[in-house]
Amino acid sequence: MSNAASTAPSHGSSRDREIVDAKVIVTSPGRNFVTLKITTRSGVHGIGDATLNGRELAVASYLQDHVLPNLIGRDAGRIEDMWQFLYRGAYWRRGPVTMSAIAAVDVALWDILGKMADMPLYQLLGGRSREGALVYGHANGRDIAEASDAVGRFIEQGFLAVRAQCGVPGVKKAYGISSGKGYEPAESELPAETVWNTARYLDVVPQLFARLRADHGPQVELLHDVHHRLSPIEAARLARSVEPYRLFWLEDATPAENQKGFELIRQHSVTALAVGEVFNSIWDCKHLIENQLIDYIRTTIVHGGGITHLRRLADFAALHQVRTGFHGATDLSPVTMGAALHFDTWVPNFGIQEYMFHTDETDAVFPHDYVLRGGRLHVGDTPGHGVDIDEALAAKYPYAPKQLPVARLEDGAMWDW
Repeated sequence: MSNAASTAPSHGSSRDREIVDAKVIVTSPGRNFVTLKITTRSGVHGIGDATLNGRELAVASYLQDHVLPNLIGRDAGRIEDMWQFLYRGAYWRRGPVTMSAIAAVDVALWDILGKMADMPLYQLLGGRSREGALVYGHANGRDIAEASDAVGRFIEQGFLAVRAQCGVPGVKKAYGISSGKGYEPAESELPAETVWNTARYLDVVPQLFARLRADHGPQVELLHDVHHRLSPIEAARLARSVEPYRLFWLEDATPAENQKGFELIRQHSVTALAVGEVFNSIWDCKHLIENQLIDYIRTTIVHGGGITHLRRLADFAALHQVRTGFHGATDLSPVTMGAALHFDTWVPNFGIQEYMFHTDETDAVFPHDYVLRGGRLHVGDTPGHGVDIDEALAAKYPYAPKQLPVARLEDGAMWDW
Protein backbone atom coordinates (compact mmCIF):
# COMPACT_ATOMS: atom_id res chain seq x y z
CA MET A 1 0.00 0.00 0.00
CA SER A 2 1.33 3.45 -0.91
CA ASN A 3 1.96 6.17 1.67
CA ALA A 4 -0.87 8.23 0.16
CA ALA A 5 -3.33 5.41 0.65
CA SER A 6 -2.19 4.71 4.21
CA THR A 7 -2.66 8.33 5.26
CA ALA A 8 -6.15 8.73 3.76
CA PRO A 9 -8.73 10.05 6.28
CA SER A 10 -10.78 7.32 7.89
CA HIS A 11 -14.02 9.12 7.18
CA GLY A 12 -13.49 8.75 3.43
CA SER A 13 -15.25 5.37 3.20
CA SER A 14 -18.86 4.97 2.17
CA ARG A 15 -19.67 3.73 5.67
CA ASP A 16 -18.26 6.91 7.21
CA ARG A 17 -20.28 8.95 4.71
CA GLU A 18 -23.52 7.19 5.63
CA ILE A 19 -26.22 9.64 6.69
CA VAL A 20 -27.36 8.81 10.22
CA ASP A 21 -29.32 11.94 11.12
CA ALA A 22 -31.15 14.77 9.39
CA LYS A 23 -33.25 17.47 11.01
CA VAL A 24 -35.07 20.67 10.12
CA ILE A 25 -34.42 23.78 12.22
CA VAL A 26 -36.87 26.69 12.02
CA THR A 27 -35.73 29.92 13.66
CA SER A 28 -36.61 33.62 13.48
CA PRO A 29 -33.70 35.88 14.51
CA GLY A 30 -35.31 38.97 12.97
CA ARG A 31 -37.01 36.96 10.22
CA ASN A 32 -37.86 33.33 9.55
CA PHE A 33 -35.29 30.84 8.27
CA VAL A 34 -35.52 27.11 7.58
CA THR A 35 -32.27 25.15 7.87
CA LEU A 36 -31.52 21.50 7.16
CA LYS A 37 -28.71 19.78 9.07
CA ILE A 38 -27.42 16.42 7.84
CA THR A 39 -24.96 14.34 9.89
CA THR A 40 -22.87 11.37 8.76
CA ARG A 41 -21.71 8.32 10.70
CA SER A 42 -18.24 9.88 11.03
CA GLY A 43 -19.77 12.89 12.78
CA VAL A 44 -19.31 15.33 9.91
CA HIS A 45 -22.34 17.54 9.38
CA GLY A 46 -23.48 19.85 6.62
CA ILE A 47 -26.19 22.51 6.54
CA GLY A 48 -28.43 23.83 3.78
CA ASP A 49 -30.92 26.69 3.56
CA ALA A 50 -34.57 25.87 2.78
CA THR A 51 -36.13 29.29 3.36
CA LEU A 52 -39.06 30.32 1.16
CA ASN A 53 -40.22 33.78 2.20
CA GLY A 54 -43.79 33.70 3.50
CA ARG A 55 -44.14 29.95 2.89
CA GLU A 56 -41.41 28.65 5.17
CA LEU A 57 -43.42 25.94 6.89
CA ALA A 58 -44.47 24.44 3.55
CA VAL A 59 -40.83 23.63 2.81
CA ALA A 60 -40.17 22.52 6.38
CA SER A 61 -43.04 20.04 6.09
CA TYR A 62 -41.90 18.83 2.66
CA LEU A 63 -38.49 18.10 4.13
CA GLN A 64 -39.65 16.65 7.42
CA ASP A 65 -42.47 14.50 6.11
CA HIS A 66 -41.26 13.47 2.66
CA VAL A 67 -37.50 13.96 2.21
CA LEU A 68 -35.79 13.17 5.51
CA PRO A 69 -37.01 9.56 5.69
CA ASN A 70 -35.31 8.97 2.34
CA LEU A 71 -31.94 10.32 3.50
CA ILE A 72 -31.14 8.04 6.40
CA GLY A 73 -28.74 5.28 5.43
CA ARG A 74 -27.69 6.85 2.11
CA ASP A 75 -24.16 7.80 1.08
CA ALA A 76 -23.69 11.57 1.52
CA GLY A 77 -21.01 11.49 -1.18
CA ARG A 78 -23.43 10.52 -3.94
CA ILE A 79 -24.60 14.10 -4.49
CA GLU A 80 -25.63 13.76 -8.14
CA ASP A 81 -27.58 10.57 -7.52
CA MET A 82 -29.33 12.15 -4.53
CA TRP A 83 -30.33 15.16 -6.63
CA GLN A 84 -31.76 12.95 -9.37
CA PHE A 85 -33.57 10.81 -6.78
CA LEU A 86 -35.27 13.83 -5.19
CA TYR A 87 -36.11 15.49 -8.52
CA ARG A 88 -37.03 12.62 -10.80
CA GLY A 89 -38.23 10.36 -8.05
CA ALA A 90 -40.82 12.82 -6.76
CA TYR A 91 -42.71 12.77 -10.10
CA TRP A 92 -44.26 16.18 -9.19
CA ARG A 93 -41.28 18.17 -10.39
CA ARG A 94 -40.12 21.75 -9.93
CA GLY A 95 -41.95 24.50 -8.09
CA PRO A 96 -40.50 26.63 -5.27
CA VAL A 97 -41.34 24.25 -2.41
CA THR A 98 -39.87 21.14 -4.02
CA MET A 99 -36.79 22.87 -5.40
CA SER A 100 -36.04 24.68 -2.13
CA ALA A 101 -36.17 21.35 -0.31
CA ILE A 102 -33.87 19.73 -2.89
CA ALA A 103 -31.51 22.71 -2.62
CA ALA A 104 -31.24 22.33 1.15
CA VAL A 105 -30.19 18.70 0.78
CA ASP A 106 -27.82 19.46 -2.08
CA VAL A 107 -26.02 22.33 -0.33
CA ALA A 108 -25.72 20.33 2.90
CA LEU A 109 -24.12 17.45 0.97
CA TRP A 110 -21.64 19.76 -0.78
CA ASP A 111 -20.82 21.18 2.65
CA ILE A 112 -20.13 17.68 3.96
CA LEU A 113 -18.01 16.82 0.92
CA GLY A 114 -15.89 19.94 1.43
CA LYS A 115 -15.36 19.13 5.09
CA MET A 116 -14.41 15.53 4.34
CA ALA A 117 -11.98 16.66 1.65
CA ASP A 118 -10.70 19.47 3.91
CA MET A 119 -11.35 21.93 1.08
CA PRO A 120 -13.46 25.07 0.68
CA LEU A 121 -16.42 24.62 -1.64
CA TYR A 122 -15.06 26.85 -4.40
CA GLN A 123 -12.04 24.57 -4.64
CA LEU A 124 -14.27 21.52 -5.12
CA LEU A 125 -16.04 23.32 -7.96
CA GLY A 126 -12.79 23.98 -9.80
CA GLY A 127 -10.98 26.77 -7.99
CA ARG A 128 -11.07 30.54 -8.12
CA SER A 129 -12.01 32.54 -11.18
CA ARG A 130 -11.72 35.79 -9.17
CA GLU A 131 -10.53 37.08 -5.82
CA GLY A 132 -13.81 38.62 -4.69
CA ALA A 133 -17.44 38.85 -5.81
CA LEU A 134 -18.74 42.29 -6.81
CA VAL A 135 -21.87 43.06 -4.79
CA TYR A 136 -24.58 45.67 -4.84
CA GLY A 137 -26.40 47.18 -1.89
CA HIS A 138 -29.96 48.50 -1.56
CA ALA A 139 -30.48 52.27 -1.36
CA ASN A 140 -33.95 53.74 -1.12
CA GLY A 141 -35.78 56.89 -0.13
CA ARG A 142 -39.25 58.29 0.20
CA ASP A 143 -38.43 60.70 -2.62
CA ILE A 144 -35.68 61.25 -5.18
CA ALA A 145 -33.53 63.44 -2.94
CA GLU A 146 -33.65 60.96 -0.06
CA ALA A 147 -32.80 58.08 -2.40
CA SER A 148 -29.81 59.99 -3.76
CA ASP A 149 -28.55 60.61 -0.24
CA ALA A 150 -28.87 56.88 0.47
CA VAL A 151 -26.88 56.00 -2.66
CA GLY A 152 -24.18 58.41 -1.47
CA ARG A 153 -23.94 56.61 1.87
CA PHE A 154 -23.40 53.27 0.13
CA ILE A 155 -20.65 54.77 -2.01
CA GLU A 156 -19.03 56.13 1.16
CA GLN A 157 -19.06 52.58 2.57
CA GLY A 158 -17.07 51.41 -0.43
CA PHE A 159 -19.85 49.92 -2.56
CA LEU A 160 -19.11 49.97 -6.28
CA ALA A 161 -22.69 49.11 -7.28
CA VAL A 162 -26.00 50.22 -5.75
CA ARG A 163 -29.63 49.35 -6.43
CA ALA A 164 -31.80 52.47 -6.18
CA GLN A 165 -35.53 52.69 -5.46
CA CYS A 166 -37.60 55.74 -4.56
CA GLY A 167 -41.14 56.51 -3.54
CA VAL A 168 -43.76 57.09 -6.20
CA PRO A 169 -45.83 60.27 -5.74
CA GLY A 170 -49.36 59.35 -4.70
CA VAL A 171 -48.46 55.68 -4.07
CA LYS A 172 -48.23 54.54 -0.46
CA LYS A 173 -45.82 51.73 0.42
CA ALA A 174 -44.04 51.66 -2.93
CA TYR A 175 -41.90 48.55 -3.45
CA GLY A 176 -38.40 48.67 -2.00
CA ILE A 177 -38.94 51.63 0.34
CA SER A 178 -38.15 50.84 3.95
CA SER A 179 -39.71 52.44 6.99
CA GLY A 180 -36.78 51.53 9.21
CA LYS A 181 -33.18 50.37 9.14
CA GLY A 182 -33.55 47.72 6.45
CA TYR A 183 -36.11 46.60 3.89
CA GLU A 184 -37.98 43.45 4.90
CA PRO A 185 -41.36 43.36 3.14
CA ALA A 186 -42.79 40.39 5.06
CA GLU A 187 -44.01 42.43 8.00
CA SER A 188 -47.39 41.00 9.03
CA GLU A 189 -49.08 37.68 9.73
CA LEU A 190 -51.58 38.34 6.94
CA PRO A 191 -50.53 40.08 3.68
CA ALA A 192 -50.49 43.85 3.73
CA GLU A 193 -52.42 45.32 0.78
CA THR A 194 -50.70 48.01 -1.27
CA VAL A 195 -51.98 50.13 -4.16
CA TRP A 196 -50.13 50.54 -7.45
CA ASN A 197 -50.12 53.20 -10.21
CA THR A 198 -48.01 52.36 -13.27
CA ALA A 199 -48.21 55.76 -14.97
CA ARG A 200 -46.81 57.61 -11.95
CA TYR A 201 -44.06 55.05 -11.57
CA LEU A 202 -43.00 55.37 -15.22
CA ASP A 203 -42.74 59.13 -14.77
CA VAL A 204 -40.59 59.12 -11.64
CA VAL A 205 -37.97 56.44 -12.40
CA PRO A 206 -36.15 58.31 -15.21
CA GLN A 207 -36.08 61.40 -12.96
CA LEU A 208 -34.49 59.33 -10.20
CA PHE A 209 -31.63 58.10 -12.36
CA ALA A 210 -31.04 61.50 -13.93
CA ARG A 211 -30.55 62.85 -10.41
CA LEU A 212 -28.32 59.95 -9.37
CA ARG A 213 -25.96 60.44 -12.31
CA ALA A 214 -25.87 64.20 -11.68
CA ASP A 215 -25.11 63.69 -7.98
CA HIS A 216 -22.76 60.70 -8.10
CA GLY A 217 -21.19 60.68 -11.55
CA PRO A 218 -20.67 57.94 -14.14
CA GLN A 219 -18.46 55.53 -12.22
CA VAL A 220 -20.85 53.91 -9.74
CA GLU A 221 -22.90 51.04 -11.15
CA LEU A 222 -26.64 51.68 -10.74
CA LEU A 223 -29.39 49.03 -10.73
CA HIS A 224 -33.18 49.13 -10.43
CA ASP A 225 -35.86 46.55 -9.62
CA VAL A 226 -39.25 46.89 -11.36
CA HIS A 227 -40.52 43.84 -9.43
CA HIS A 228 -42.66 42.39 -12.23
CA ARG A 229 -44.99 45.42 -12.30
CA LEU A 230 -45.08 46.25 -16.02
CA SER A 231 -46.50 44.84 -19.23
CA PRO A 232 -43.90 44.14 -21.95
CA ILE A 233 -44.57 47.40 -23.81
CA GLU A 234 -44.50 49.42 -20.58
CA ALA A 235 -41.24 47.72 -19.67
CA ALA A 236 -39.85 48.60 -23.12
CA ARG A 237 -40.77 52.23 -22.55
CA LEU A 238 -39.01 52.29 -19.19
CA ALA A 239 -35.92 50.50 -20.49
CA ARG A 240 -35.57 53.04 -23.29
CA SER A 241 -36.20 56.03 -21.03
CA VAL A 242 -33.33 55.10 -18.69
CA GLU A 243 -30.80 54.36 -21.44
CA PRO A 244 -29.00 57.73 -21.01
CA TYR A 245 -28.14 56.78 -17.42
CA ARG A 246 -26.43 53.46 -18.25
CA LEU A 247 -28.00 51.13 -15.73
CA PHE A 248 -26.01 48.03 -14.85
CA TRP A 249 -29.36 46.29 -15.16
CA LEU A 250 -33.12 46.69 -15.08
CA GLU A 251 -34.48 43.82 -13.02
CA ASP A 252 -37.75 41.89 -13.40
CA ALA A 253 -39.15 44.38 -15.87
CA THR A 254 -42.19 42.22 -16.64
CA PRO A 255 -43.50 38.88 -15.33
CA ALA A 256 -41.34 36.22 -16.96
CA GLU A 257 -43.91 33.43 -17.12
CA ASN A 258 -44.31 34.88 -20.62
CA GLN A 259 -40.70 34.52 -21.69
CA LYS A 260 -41.45 35.84 -25.17
CA GLY A 261 -42.52 39.15 -23.62
CA PHE A 262 -38.84 40.02 -23.28
CA GLU A 263 -38.52 40.01 -27.08
CA LEU A 264 -40.59 43.21 -27.15
CA ILE A 265 -38.31 44.91 -24.62
CA ARG A 266 -35.22 43.91 -26.61
CA GLN A 267 -36.70 45.38 -29.79
CA HIS A 268 -36.91 48.82 -28.21
CA SER A 269 -33.95 49.16 -25.83
CA VAL A 270 -30.32 48.28 -25.16
CA THR A 271 -30.67 48.57 -21.38
CA ALA A 272 -29.30 45.40 -19.78
CA LEU A 273 -31.99 43.10 -18.37
CA ALA A 274 -31.93 40.77 -15.38
CA VAL A 275 -34.55 38.28 -14.27
CA GLY A 276 -35.00 35.01 -12.44
CA GLU A 277 -35.15 35.30 -8.65
CA VAL A 278 -38.51 33.48 -8.72
CA PHE A 279 -37.31 30.82 -11.18
CA ASN A 280 -36.88 27.25 -9.96
CA SER A 281 -35.24 25.46 -12.87
CA ILE A 282 -33.39 25.83 -16.14
CA TRP A 283 -36.69 25.36 -17.95
CA ASP A 284 -38.04 28.64 -16.56
CA CYS A 285 -35.41 30.59 -18.46
CA LYS A 286 -34.56 28.38 -21.45
CA HIS A 287 -36.14 30.67 -24.07
CA LEU A 288 -34.78 33.81 -22.40
CA ILE A 289 -31.21 32.53 -22.39
CA GLU A 290 -30.96 30.74 -25.72
CA ASN A 291 -32.43 33.79 -27.49
CA GLN A 292 -30.23 36.21 -25.51
CA LEU A 293 -33.23 38.15 -24.25
CA ILE A 294 -31.58 38.77 -20.87
CA ASP A 295 -28.08 39.68 -19.75
CA TYR A 296 -28.13 38.33 -16.19
CA ILE A 297 -29.83 35.28 -14.68
CA ARG A 298 -30.82 35.72 -11.01
CA THR A 299 -32.03 32.24 -10.02
CA THR A 300 -30.92 31.45 -6.49
CA ILE A 301 -29.19 28.37 -5.16
CA VAL A 302 -31.88 27.89 -2.51
CA HIS A 303 -34.89 28.18 -4.86
CA GLY A 304 -33.20 26.64 -7.88
CA GLY A 305 -32.39 23.17 -6.65
CA GLY A 306 -28.97 23.82 -5.17
CA ILE A 307 -25.43 23.95 -6.50
CA THR A 308 -25.83 20.82 -8.63
CA HIS A 309 -28.63 22.37 -10.72
CA LEU A 310 -27.35 25.96 -10.72
CA ARG A 311 -24.04 24.75 -12.11
CA ARG A 312 -25.89 23.41 -15.15
CA LEU A 313 -27.88 26.61 -15.52
CA ALA A 314 -24.74 28.76 -15.32
CA ASP A 315 -22.97 26.66 -17.96
CA PHE A 316 -26.00 26.94 -20.25
CA ALA A 317 -26.07 30.71 -19.70
CA ALA A 318 -22.37 30.99 -20.48
CA LEU A 319 -22.95 29.49 -23.93
CA HIS A 320 -25.14 32.50 -24.68
CA GLN A 321 -23.04 35.21 -22.98
CA VAL A 322 -25.46 35.56 -20.08
CA ARG A 323 -23.91 36.14 -16.68
CA THR A 324 -25.00 35.29 -13.15
CA GLY A 325 -26.50 37.84 -10.76
CA PHE A 326 -27.86 35.86 -7.83
CA HIS A 327 -30.67 37.14 -5.67
CA GLY A 328 -29.30 37.80 -2.19
CA ALA A 329 -31.85 39.63 -0.08
CA THR A 330 -32.32 38.98 3.63
CA ASP A 331 -35.02 36.39 2.89
CA LEU A 332 -32.10 34.03 2.24
CA SER A 333 -30.06 32.93 5.23
CA PRO A 334 -26.27 33.33 5.49
CA VAL A 335 -26.10 29.64 4.51
CA THR A 336 -27.28 30.46 1.00
CA MET A 337 -25.07 33.57 0.89
CA GLY A 338 -22.03 31.50 1.82
CA ALA A 339 -22.80 28.83 -0.77
CA ALA A 340 -23.56 31.49 -3.40
CA LEU A 341 -20.27 33.27 -2.77
CA HIS A 342 -18.30 30.07 -3.26
CA PHE A 343 -20.22 29.60 -6.50
CA ASP A 344 -19.54 33.26 -7.45
CA THR A 345 -15.85 32.81 -6.71
CA TRP A 346 -15.65 29.87 -9.10
CA VAL A 347 -18.19 30.46 -11.89
CA PRO A 348 -16.50 31.92 -15.00
CA ASN A 349 -19.55 33.90 -16.19
CA PHE A 350 -20.13 35.77 -12.93
CA GLY A 351 -21.76 39.17 -13.14
CA ILE A 352 -22.69 40.49 -9.70
CA GLN A 353 -24.12 39.35 -6.35
CA GLU A 354 -26.97 41.03 -4.49
CA TYR A 355 -26.09 41.69 -0.84
CA MET A 356 -28.18 42.96 2.05
CA PHE A 357 -26.93 43.12 5.63
CA HIS A 358 -28.49 40.57 7.94
CA THR A 359 -29.38 41.56 11.48
CA ASP A 360 -26.85 41.06 14.26
CA GLU A 361 -29.12 38.34 15.64
CA THR A 362 -29.07 36.46 12.32
CA ASP A 363 -25.29 36.74 12.03
CA ALA A 364 -24.93 35.31 15.53
CA VAL A 365 -27.19 32.33 14.78
CA PHE A 366 -25.34 31.65 11.51
CA PRO A 367 -21.59 32.25 12.09
CA HIS A 368 -19.77 32.59 8.77
CA ASP A 369 -16.37 33.42 7.34
CA TYR A 370 -17.24 35.67 4.37
CA VAL A 371 -16.32 39.36 4.65
CA LEU A 372 -17.12 42.56 2.74
CA ARG A 373 -14.07 44.49 1.57
CA GLY A 374 -13.65 47.08 -1.16
CA GLY A 375 -17.13 46.62 -2.62
CA ARG A 376 -16.67 42.85 -2.93
CA LEU A 377 -17.50 39.87 -0.75
CA HIS A 378 -14.65 37.47 -0.06
CA VAL A 379 -15.06 33.86 1.08
CA GLY A 380 -12.72 32.23 3.55
CA ASP A 381 -10.95 28.90 3.24
CA THR A 382 -12.99 27.07 5.86
CA PRO A 383 -13.73 23.55 4.55
CA GLY A 384 -17.23 23.39 3.06
CA HIS A 385 -19.22 26.57 2.51
CA GLY A 386 -17.99 28.28 5.67
CA VAL A 387 -21.36 28.81 7.40
CA ASP A 388 -22.70 26.98 10.45
CA ILE A 389 -25.68 27.24 12.80
CA ASP A 390 -25.73 27.78 16.56
CA GLU A 391 -28.65 25.51 17.43
CA ALA A 392 -28.91 26.62 21.06
CA LEU A 393 -29.12 30.26 20.00
CA ALA A 394 -31.51 29.45 17.14
CA ALA A 395 -33.90 27.84 19.64
CA LYS A 396 -34.30 31.21 21.37
CA TYR A 397 -36.00 32.69 18.29
CA PRO A 398 -39.31 30.86 17.65
CA TYR A 399 -41.08 30.94 14.30
CA ALA A 400 -43.11 34.12 13.74
CA PRO A 401 -45.76 33.91 10.97
CA LYS A 402 -45.17 36.55 8.30
CA GLN A 403 -46.40 36.91 4.71
CA LEU A 404 -45.36 39.10 1.79
CA PRO A 405 -47.62 41.98 0.72
CA VAL A 406 -50.02 41.93 -2.20
CA ALA A 407 -50.74 44.76 -4.66
CA ARG A 408 -53.93 46.10 -6.18
CA LEU A 409 -54.61 48.75 -8.77
CA GLU A 410 -56.53 51.83 -7.76
CA ASP A 411 -59.79 50.22 -8.90
CA GLY A 412 -59.18 47.28 -6.55
CA ALA A 413 -58.04 44.73 -9.13
CA MET A 414 -55.21 42.41 -8.10
CA TRP A 415 -51.79 43.19 -9.59
CA ASP A 416 -48.29 41.78 -9.37
CA TRP A 417 -46.58 42.71 -6.11
